[in-house]
Amino acid sequence: MNLGGVIRLNKCGFICLIFTCLLLILYIFSKSSKVEQVNTVNLRKLLIAAIEVAEKGGKEVSYVRSLPDINIKSKGKTKEGANDPLTNADKKSHCVMYYGLTQAFPKVKVISEEEKASEDCDPVQLVELDPRGLDGQADPGDEFVPVDDVTVWIDPLDATQEFTENLLSYVTTLVCVAVRGKPIIGVIHKPFADEPKTTWSWLGKAKSADLQHLKQVEQIQPLSIIVSRSHAGRVEEVAKKAFGPETKVIPAGGAGYKVLEVIAGNATAYIHTTNIKKWDICAGNAIIHAAGGDMTTLKNEQIDYSSGSEKVNTGGLFVSLGTHHDELIQKLSNIKR
Repeated sequence: MNLGGVIRLNKCGFICLIFTCLLLILYIFSKSSKVEQVNTVNLRKLLIAAIEVAEKGGKEVSYVRSLPDINIKSKGKTKEGANDPLTNADKKSHCVMYYGLTQAFPKVKVISEEEKASEDCDPVQLVELDPRGLDGQADPGDEFVPVDDVTVWIDPLDATQEFTENLLSYVTTLVCVAVRGKPIIGVIHKPFADEPKTTWSWLGKAKSADLQHLKQVEQIQPLSIIVSRSHAGRVEEVAKKAFGPETKVIPAGGAGYKVLEVIAGNATAYIHTTNIKKWDICAGNAIIHAAGGDMTTLKNEQIDYSSGSEKVNTGGLFVSLGTHHDELIQKLSNIKR
């Protein structure tokens, strides 16, 4: 027995050994990659799906409005005493939006205003994840994030009260994707525009054509403040004390609509002084950020949209575009509400 001898490998054996090691390394890495893929979500695909389900929800809303009976019921009263209506349009839009997303992304947490309507849903078509939904904008490319960091907020029909009154310009469907509580992707679809229109953004990555070339916002006097129709009088009193007696107050329905009016330059700011649900505001929050504006509470605090947070924002709302957000909110905070 040659215990002190030298082990010799021929050239062929050495190559086989190296090849085997490489295969082992590739196997380990591919297995690790598969585990990683299972526990992540592709934000690009989630954006495409969000646009698709918002538009499908809009078609359901439009269809129900064309029927002789939209089946109006009440979910009860809001904290302010206003009726909180529910229609077949809310339910049908919820079904295509909620299940479209949860079937495509079963591990993603989706929060809908109308989750109680899920038991009435028929089977829905799978989302197609067609990149043509990006409206011809440059494909932003894939980005994977941990699935546990993602929360999707949807409102199948924003401005239901106005929908029942046939004030259809205020009606939108809303989808928002929050990552670690921050609104990253927002979709606002207007099914009753002259041509159904979708405004969308993915913060720092891509946005719809109507957000590409926004005009520089100036503080035009007098200021115009857009507010909810349900409590326009109370906000008007506060706004005129804060910004001057010439301040114009514009009553409107739907949080999504009001954010788009600020972005379009038709209002200086959007103010809400009472409680508001996060599915009403998350999409607008993402889009106003992408447009260069801000949405905060009345104390100038950012809003948390993580799945473990409260579903109601109790701090009021202040939305503006441009660089004057802090200045305006400071004036407002000086007034006792």
